[in-house]
This record gives sequence, C-alpha cells and structure tokens, in this order.
Amino acid sequence: MDSKQLILDRRYMRMARIWAENSYCNRRKVGALLVKDKMIISDGYNGTPSGFENQCEDADNVSKPYVLHAEANAITKIARSSNSSEGATLYVTASPCIECAKLIIQAGIVRVVYGENYRIIDGIELLRKAGVETLMLEE
Repeated sequence: MDSKQLILDRRYMRMARIWAENSYCNRRKVGALLVKDKMIISDGYNGTPSGFENQCEDADNVSKPYVLHAEANAITKIARSSNSSEGATLYVTASPCIECAKLIIQAGIVRVVYGENYRIIDGIELLRKAGVETLMLEE
C-alpha cells in the first residue's frame, strides 16, 4: 500500500472515531464512513432505529435486539439515496459482525478498514472469503 493511501486511511479512521461519538450506546460506540472517489458518501453509528428511544441497552446493560450497527446504518442510508456503494471503502471503528459482513458484500463494498477486532471475527473471515480487502488500522 502506498503512503498516500495510508495517510487517507488514517484520516478517515479518525473521522469514523469522531462520528462514533454520536452514538447513544453506552457499552460500545461505533462509527462508520463510506468513502468512494475520496468523497464521504454515507455515514453511520450504532443506535436504535428512527423513531425509537435513544437507549441501546436494557436495565441489565444488554444491547436491545433491534439496535442497528454502524455499518448497517451507513449502508441503509446510502440505499435510500441516489448514490451507490459499489466499489466503495468502508471505514469502521470495530470489525464487522457476520450480519454486517453480509450487507457489505451485497452492497458492493470492495474494501473495509477497521480500527479494532470485535469479540467474534467471523465477519472479517467472511469478507476475506468473498474477496473484500480488509485492513486493521489501530490508532
């Protein structure tokens, strides 16, 4: 990888980390940016669906089953627009779970840059199996 791309990757990852601050989740705040042709085409952070209360965890501090991951929010946001994620890079602060990995593959995203491993790495394994380029880029 050339140094210019690495500089851009680090810059977009910093932005994804800042975007994660918008999350109302207490246990983990995750941010995601979709970038294509050096333009941010979508963004997302983990949280509840539109119209729901901004509380991700229940009384036992367990994530509610309907909380959306940052990647899913970014992908569904682009799906509602006239833009396309075909050929885009996804920057996300934590590695995608397997459900988000399936969405990433179907959305035509060709590259995923992430900041830390999620506790289960089956999403990264699936992305690699599908030929999606993955790169862990820690702070």
